Amino acid sequence: MHHQTTRVLAAFAIVGAAAVGLSACSSTNGNEPAATPSSTSESSSMLPPVIVEIADAEGTTVEVPLDNVVDLVTGDNESVSAWTAKISDESVIEFVPGKDDGSAQFNPGLTPLAEGTSDVVLSNSETDSTVSFTVTVTAAAM
Repeated sequence: MHHQTTRVLAAFAIVGAAAVGLSACSSTNGNEPAATPSSTSESSSMLPPVIVEIADAEGTTVEVPLDNVVDLVTGDNESVSAWTAKISDESVIEFVPGKDDGSAQFNPGLTPLAEGTSDVVLSNSETDSTVSFTVTVTAAAM
């Protein structure tokens, strides 16, 4: 399983690098400089997720722009689907459960819904672990 996760992550890294390379090449047509403000804003629309290690999240505040997501890294391959969340303000942030579809594993995550602040308590049904932190959703990065 660990090798499958590594392969999935490597594939995302390759696709991401290719997309960055293409956006940098497509902004030049021979008459424009290579780095224009518009090419910078276009590439920022593909922001990487805000990555939070669950083991390190206790008591922290996580900031995420409205146009991004939070990837909750479990630290193991067995419990991606064992995590659930209690969210104090469900109009601000939404929990997305982790899953294992048999060919790949997907970490749990948080999707911003509106600017604001919400407390999050993650619970793992397999280990009886809980982690509490705050999420602040900021304006879109543009």
